[in-house]
This record gives sequence, C-alpha cells and structure tokens, in this order.
Amino acid sequence: MSYNNIIVEDGDGTAIITINRPSKLNALNTKTIQELHDAFQDLEGDKDIKVIILTGSGEKAFVAGADISEFADFDVDEGKQLSAQGQKLLFDFVENLGTPVVAAVNGFALGGGLELAMSCHFRIASDNARMGLPEVSLGVIPGYGGTQRLPQLVGKGKAMEMIMTAGMIDANEALKCGLVNHVTSQEELLPLCEKIAGKIMRNSPTAIRAAIKAVNANYTSGINGFAIEIEEFGRCFGTADFEEGTSAFLEKRKAEFSGN
Repeated sequence: MSYNNIIVEDGDGTAIITINRPSKLNALNTKTIQELHDAFQDLEGDKDIKVIILTGSGEKAFVAGADISEFADFDVDEGKQLSAQGQKLLFDFVENLGTPVVAAVNGFALGGGLELAMSCHFRIASDNARMGLPEVSLGVIPGYGGTQRLPQLVGKGKAMEMIMTAGMIDANEALKCGLVNHVTSQEELLPLCEKIAGKIMRNSPTAIRAAIKAVNANYTSGINGFAIEIEEFGRCFGTADFEEGTSAFLEKRKAEFSGN
C-alpha cells in the first residue's frame, strides 16, 4: 500500500511507521490519521510483524500537534465529530491493537502528537523530546483522549497541571513522572526501540495480545479487569504457544512460538 504522509518499513518481525510531514512538523491532519489507521490495520493482519515502532521524520518533531488549519472554523457538532472519529479511527484503535506499538518520541510531541504517543503501549524518548498538551491556550481541550490517558500515566495532579498551564516538560521530567519508559540520545532512539522490540519478539504473540487486552481492561469503564485477566489467562491454555512454551521450558530449550 502506498502513502503520501507516512512511510512504512518492515523487516525481521518489526515494522517502523514514520509520520512524514516535516514541513508541518509532522502535524496530524485527517488524511494522515486515515493513513495511519490503514497502516496499523494492515500490519495487525500481518503474522510476520510482531512489534510496530511509531516515530516522526526529521530531528525536530515526533508530531507537533494537530493541523489547526483544518478545524479552526468548525462549529460544536463538527468539533464533536472530529474528536469522536479521530479517537475511533486512530487513538483507541492503536491502544487496543494486539500487536505491541512502541512510540519513539523524537523532538516535540504536543497536543495530538502526545495523545498519539500515549495511545501506544509505551514510549521511549530522545533527550531532546518536549511533551505537552497546549490546547487550552487555543480555547479548546485535548480531544483525542489526552484528558483520560495523561492522568492514567502521570497521575491526576500532574495531568491537571500540564493541561491547565499548557506547558511542556522535557524528556527527563517525562521519565520521572512515568510518561516515558526510557530516555536516550537521538542517535540511539531507534536502535533502543529495536533492541526492546527484539526482547518482545522472543515471547508468545498470543500471550502478549492477551496481556494487552487484560491491562487495558483495567482502564475501561464498566469492565472488571480481574475478570478479563481470568478469562484471558484461561484462554492461553488452549493455544499452541502455551503448549510450545511449557514444553520448551521442561525440555530446557528455546521456545519457537507460532502465534497460534
């Protein structure tokens, strides 16, 4: 599949999606959101892809925000639709993907950019990264899940401060408050992501998929996360990966998981 605003590269079980609008600091517009959805959906269906890394082109920005020019004249109903469609098409879609998604955050991750990074399963940042939700400075609030995911990651008080001040935090502060898992140099950002992806790929894809579902259940209104864990734990016992994993352990050999 060909794209105009993103680049997709894959090999050795890992796919890298690069948002490629450098003249706009990789800002998200509706076309880019659709292309990202299509790419994630395509990779989710590829059994050879075990981990997806998401990043932005250039050295300045992961994603510097949403493309404000697209919605500056929207009315109330159009604003609601923009938020609802974006969440369904991309942000919620990525969060619930069964294939692990790692955000490689280089440079600015602001507004919709930080919301996109937060929808990934975890985040690794370069030391020049700057993150924030500046929407209130434009007279609006985060609309792609930012008011929900940021408190889950950094706590209510820190999230309130970041949202209300519209300020940015640097990579080290993001690490301290749990917004990112690791900080490294810009040169080592993708190599570190690939190294961690390699560790993930040693394990059962079916078990990882079940773990993602169980962890996400704890943050879903009206869902009992413990009940989902029990269900997914039991389901694992019926998989070829469980048979292979336990057999390999008892036979003192490396497991060769099929993802079934």
